[in-house]
Amino acid sequence: MIIFFKANTNNTQTAELQLHLSQLGFESQLVQKLGICIAPALLDTNFLTRFDFIERAQIISSNFQLSSLAYKKETSFAVNDIQIGTHFANIIAGPCSVESEKQIFETAAFLSKNNIKFIRGGAYKPRTSPYSFRGLGKDGLKLLSEAAKQYNLSVVTELMDLSLLDEVLNYADIVQIGSRNMANFFLLGELGKIEKPILLKRGMQAKVNEWLLAADYIMSGGNEKVILCERGIRSFDPASRNVMDVAVIPLIQSMSHLPIIADPSHGTGDANLVPALAKASMVAGANGLMIEIHPNPSKALSDAKQALSFKAFENLLADIDKLKPAIQKPIDASYSFVV
Repeated sequence: MIIFFKANTNNTQTAELQLHLSQLGFESQLVQKLGICIAPALLDTNFLTRFDFIERAQIISSNFQLSSLAYKKETSFAVNDIQIGTHFANIIAGPCSVESEKQIFETAAFLSKNNIKFIRGGAYKPRTSPYSFRGLGKDGLKLLSEAAKQYNLSVVTELMDLSLLDEVLNYADIVQIGSRNMANFFLLGELGKIEKPILLKRGMQAKVNEWLLAADYIMSGGNEKVILCERGIRSFDPASRNVMDVAVIPLIQSMSHLPIIADPSHGTGDANLVPALAKASMVAGANGLMIEIHPNPSKALSDAKQALSFKAFENLLADIDKLKPAIQKPIDASYSFVV
């Protein structure tokens, strides 16, 4: 259950409610920023009439609460005046890693020419082997930010560890949480305290319920600007890097109000498969795509096999333009947050 407070409800009143819930044996969490109290196990609203500062209560049967469709119909927000959510519109593209000034500026210029508004690039890279290229660190963030500013792009980059949060916030417009950190619950809780949007990738072995609960960790801190990202899950078959779960896109949309995008680059691990899965994800209802591209994929220092060349990316954009009229729907700005 989510309990909604009237305006100007004070701390003494909310403390009284939480004490009462505790005495009844119910755990609860106060989200002062949103003016709500969450008590997932509470299913009876009758006793709430004794508290005159309660506006209403919403019973939600799932264990995830704030990411539930029962909590909110739809969420959209703007990043530097670019709308996210409610319809297919956004493509995030760029290299797996920021490797050099030439590489990232060349990529930014190419994206700008093709009217792409979001550039991605890793500065701190989580690699299975400690001997693989692990990014340029802060220098990579600076290069990414400088290239984005020159070409009027917004930056999406991954946060690896809480110790790097302030540094990443200085340069990122959207903070990406990778598959390995989806279950880093302390980190997710801290991200609830910031104002910038969080792109939450599905864990490589995560069930849908676990993914939405991870989103709840962020939202229960007060940050409702969460973007889900399907990036493939591990299976018994190594023929493709991962299993790209296209079916999860409409499934999530039947369960959650949060926008969901697809990352077919990690979902397949093969540049030859990326365009087909990108288009399939789009037709399935994704709110956007994240695609890895590189000026010279064969020379990429990380994930070279899955990066599209500029020409291949332009071909994909042409196909996407043909599909857009069939799947786009009007923006409903009922729920809008501006960065």
